[in-house]
Amino acid sequence: MAITDAFLKDIGVDLGTANSLVYLKQGGIVVNEPSIAAINLKTNQILAVGDEAKRMLGRTPAHINVVRPLVGGVISDFDMAQELLRQFLKKISKGHFFSFRRALLGIPNDLTEVERKSVEDAALNAGATRVHLVESPVAAALGANLPIDTPTASLIIDIGGGTTDIAVISMGGTVVSKTLKIAGDRFNEDIIRFVRDEYKLAIGEATAEMAKIAVGSAVPLDERLEIAIRGRDLATGLPREVILKNNHVRAALAKSLRSMLDAIREVIELTPPELAGDMLKQGIYLCGGGALLRGLDELIERETQVETHVVDEPLTCLARGLGMMVDNFERYGELLDNPLKPLNITLS
Repeated sequence: MAITDAFLKDIGVDLGTANSLVYLKQGGIVVNEPSIAAINLKTNQILAVGDEAKRMLGRTPAHINVVRPLVGGVISDFDMAQELLRQFLKKISKGHFFSFRRALLGIPNDLTEVERKSVEDAALNAGATRVHLVESPVAAALGANLPIDTPTASLIIDIGGGTTDIAVISMGGTVVSKTLKIAGDRFNEDIIRFVRDEYKLAIGEATAEMAKIAVGSAVPLDERLEIAIRGRDLATGLPREVILKNNHVRAALAKSLRSMLDAIREVIELTPPELAGDMLKQGIYLCGGGALLRGLDELIERETQVETHVVDEPLTCLARGLGMMVDNFERYGELLDNPLKPLNITLS
């Protein structure tokens, strides 16, 4: 068996809208790069993936297309998603003689059967022999070391790039869940729109993300943060610089954050009373890149009256959960996705 393990490796894949992470059995997280690929349309060749492709975003000539194969947690460009995953796996196996026996992929709760099949096919075509799907909130809760296999409520909120997954986990399964298309990408769009309306300045996605990270907050801060951002003046068409303050970004994000809070309240209201009572003792846990927004845990705690925590290293929480399942597949096999659907709330 040890000889087989040396040549057949298992992996856990967090194929996210913004970032993709790959966990290699007994090797930890070996890939953590943006889910972006650059292709030369003249030669139909992949020029770059991950960090290198992200640096090209918004800076390429017409014949080079920089694409994000996943939008809103769903594969929008199957060929590019498959190629992106293949390139990441090629980086892992470079210089090693092994193939990938089993791949565990985290997926949002609300994917249709067609969308699930496209995720499976992309992983199989990229080099995996077998593919298993895992609901992202379950894997994230496992990565956060929550007691998901006990009859108690674990409310996990995974705020990624394309989606926010809100789920109550108990006994190894999802009791109530909701998936929102409001997450990191929507926050960037909000900032772009705000700057355009208030300053008549056109900025790109990379600049908006930089501003969000540098000065973004969900609640008023004691310190004053500001950042200089540059873009194209919509009136003159010339380059211009403005100063963006943290209260500006907070105003830009207010509507999206309100929608997120409403969804969290809705999930709590639909949770069975016994499990809802457990939340007061257990608390709410935030993971994903969006959890790093300043004061978001404070805002949620104030609105729900439930103690809210940001997990350690929220960006890698889901990948760590998948890694625990990869390393102990026999123990955690029952957490794999199955046809039984949890109670899903219809999005408005």
